[in-house]
Order: sequence, then structure tokens, then C-alpha cells
Amino acid sequence: MDYSLLPTLNAILNATSGILVLLGYRNIKRSNESAHKRFMLSAMGISAIFFASYLFYHWEVGSVKFQGRGIIRTFYFTLLISHTILAVTIVPMVLRTAYLALKGNFAKHRKIAKWTFPIWVYVSITGVFVYLMLYQLY
Repeated sequence: MDYSLLPTLNAILNATSGILVLLGYRNIKRSNESAHKRFMLSAMGISAIFFASYLFYHWEVGSVKFQGRGIIRTFYFTLLISHTILAVTIVPMVLRTAYLALKGNFAKHRKIAKWTFPIWVYVSITGVFVYLMLYQLY
């Protein structure tokens, strides 16, 4: 089976999730709670699909070696390490943030969302950059 399209699909899912998070943020700033909820739950759903696809791809293909050399290699691995650490960290944060909102505990929700939001956006953006560097540029 050809798995070559999965990294591109994963990057699209990652970018889509980031866009949905940004749209959710914009809507909560505009006091549109129902749209905020729809965007954030959609971002979680897309992220779950991304994660399943990502795990499936790497289960089947294994790790992919970065081909860049020199300073770009250092940059890539610095980006990858920060992305990976925060990607692992963001999962329980997103789940907790969503749980608090769905339970109506908006004071605690807002408190953790101030941390969850920028980390989630960072992970989405850096995920796309890791894809570009690994599969498109090098």
C-alpha cells in the first residue's frame, strides 16, 4: 500500500486544526459562545483524526530521516523537539480545557485556556513547518 500521501494529509489536518482554534478564539473574543464551541470541538475532532492518521503512518512507515545538513539541521531538530514536547503536553490540556467548558466551569476554563490556546496554535504551526522541512524542502 502507498502511504506517501499521508504526511500531506496530516499537515492539512494539522493546519486545519490550527485555523479552527484561531476562529474559535476570534469568536469568543466577539462573545459568540456557540460559534466558539463549534470551532473548538471541530478543532478537537480534526486533531483526533490527525493523531490517528499520524500514528498509523508512522506505525507502517517508521521514522523518516531528516536530510538537511548544517545549521538547518540544528534548526530543524530544535523545532522538532519543542514541537514534540508541546504536542505531548497539549493533549491533556485540551481535554481538561474542553471538560471544564462542557461542565460550565468557565472561570477555570478561561484560566487554563490562556495557556492551552497559544500552545495549541504553536503545535499546529510548527507541525506544518516540520512537515515542510521533512517532506518538501529536504
